[in-house]
Amino acid sequence: MTPPDSMWAMVFEKVGHPLVYKQVPVPEPTKSQVLIKVIACGVCRTDLHIVDGELDHPKLPLIPGHEIIGKVVKLGSEVKSIRLNDIVGVPWLGYTCGHCKFCKQGKENLCDNALFTGYTIDGGYAEYTVADARYCFLMDSAHSKAGSAPLLCAGLIGFRSYHMIDAAANNIGLYGFGVAAHIIIQIAIAQGKKIFAFTRDGDTKTQQVAMKMGAHWAGGSSEVPAEKLDAAIIFASAGELIPKALTDVDKGGAVICGGIHMSEIPAFSYDLLWGERSVKSVANLTRQDGLAFFDIIKNISINTQTAFFKLSQANEAINKFRNGEIAGAAVLLVDTD
Repeated sequence: MTPPDSMWAMVFEKVGHPLVYKQVPVPEPTKSQVLIKVIACGVCRTDLHIVDGELDHPKLPLIPGHEIIGKVVKLGSEVKSIRLNDIVGVPWLGYTCGHCKFCKQGKENLCDNALFTGYTIDGGYAEYTVADARYCFLMDSAHSKAGSAPLLCAGLIGFRSYHMIDAAANNIGLYGFGVAAHIIIQIAIAQGKKIFAFTRDGDTKTQQVAMKMGAHWAGGSSEVPAEKLDAAIIFASAGELIPKALTDVDKGGAVICGGIHMSEIPAFSYDLLWGERSVKSVANLTRQDGLAFFDIIKNISINTQTAFFKLSQANEAINKFRNGEIAGAAVLLVDTD
């Protein structure tokens, strides 16, 4: 099938303004890129940080979206790893230089010259997108449908956060029980871990969901769990959760901050950190993270709770997500053929 000359896309033009549904040219892949007919694109909290101006260096105008599932319809001249009609997933990390000190150390997630899907390069809120073939993941038949779109960020970043925890950790706290926590709890329980789910105070509905998914304990973020934690992952963007999590973890425990943006962290006394506790942030992902993640979930049934929207309803999806009106993930359906 020959791609058309133009396509419909949701375009971010100015902070504080809704995305604009408009026709734009279909992009042409470079020699190292593939052209992808988008099947679906998830709405991530990072998208909210971008359109709300909290991440303030996007390319403008911008087509957001970095949880992309799509079919490859055109190959760049040098692409060998992907074939026409392959179903691929496109994540947040869209390009690294390969020659800065971080790339040379195998830390491409920290690349000084990285480009990011739906932030510094156009993403998946469109009928078509291009992506560097080296940063696409081949999706197997079990994860090639629209409902798997959240795996491309919530899943990958959640997995990188989880993977930073010592393998011996058993009691793990998840602060903020959104999409990433929904995915990670399924992996952790399959590996025999005990999960302690922290939600907004008073959010008994989400706490009940966490318990149904197998959490050992669920409560508000101000509550103290009955057992000390070996480690904690903070998925919520609330900086005040860092000293709270340090209070909850035992000596030697790690607090992992899994978000790209967080509000101000309040001052806290040194005794919360003492005892070889640590606080660490998670930046982006590596391709190896993705390969490891998709290899693990081949043997674990991961169910993502999703609310589907048409591409043209992206503003509605973003607003509902921002206001906490969606249980689970929001996904834009682009190709419904």
